[in-house]
Amino acid sequence: MRNFLLLAWFASATALAQNALHVDEHSMLRLPVSSQVLVLERLVVADHGTLLIPAGVTELQIGELRLGREARISVAPGEQALRLHVRQGEIAEGARLVARGAPGTAQRAASAGRTLHLRLEEVVTETLVVDVRGGRGAPGYDGLAGADGRSGGCVLGQASHGFDGRDGTDGLYGAPGGQVRLEVPHAFPIERIDVRVEGGEGGAPGQAGDAGEGGASKGCWLYSTEGGRDGRAGTVGQPGRAGVPGAVDVIRF
Repeated sequence: MRNFLLLAWFASATALAQNALHVDEHSMLRLPVSSQVLVLERLVVADHGTLLIPAGVTELQIGELRLGREARISVAPGEQALRLHVRQGEIAEGARLVARGAPGTAQRAASAGRTLHLRLEEVVTETLVVDVRGGRGAPGYDGLAGADGRSGGCVLGQASHGFDGRDGTDGLYGAPGGQVRLEVPHAFPIERIDVRVEGGEGGAPGQAGDAGEGGASKGCWLYSTEGGRDGRAGTVGQPGRAGVPGAVDVIRF
């Protein structure tokens, strides 16, 4: 019975979240999802709060939006475009809509900034940053260190040289910036929206492998052996190239 009541409470909370959602100050909340298209009658993100939108959401319609100071709506990276339609609302200083691409890793390449279709109707804003920069490229691999040489010996003779370090590999390319379609009324002060569409930074270069040390010399009863020379260090790789920038298309209605 207790488990049933708990399940019913969660279901009720999710149903309410589809109509009105409130993110408290200095807190973070993931948008409850049940489909790709969501409709919220009212969304409030208080000062310094963050709302996370999962990658599977492709359309979000908001009847009334309130974004506090330094509030943030953060959109997960994804290949599909996100349509965000706000009928009315107020946006405070420092609010951000972030839909940046994911940085590259050893397993996957960096991803592009999300494509956004943002329509603001009766919305009053102090400032709003829309950030769809591409993800940073994966770093290059570090070169392997060279092996040390064998020490000299009275029986084996001269010491061997150290081996050369391997070169670091180049960093990978940054991902492209996203595409933004911004629809606003004719009287809207467009200068209050700062859209960032730069491509992602290139990946850091791989570091050079260290040189192997030459084998040590050894003094023997009848003679002495010479030490082996050190190997050469590898070279540092090249930084990856930055991704190409995205584009902004402003439509007034």
